[in-house]
Amino acid sequence: MKEVDELRSKNNEELIDILNQVNSEIFKLMRTIKSGGAIEKPGRIRVLKRTRARILTILRERGIKI
Repeated sequence: MKEVDELRSKNNEELIDILNQVNSEIFKLMRTIKSGGAIEKPGRIRVLKRTRARILTILRERGIKI
């Protein structure tokens, strides 16, 4: 659980910045798919969604709702 430990060591502002980056990347990939294009790494979407869920879980545990 190396990734989770790294995320837990970050402060709330850093987590929110990472969350914004992840959300924008998911949006770009989904836009490419919906416009009929193909992406190089389809599994990247799953990884990004899981990362987003981990960040939101950590923030909610700390009492921050987004």
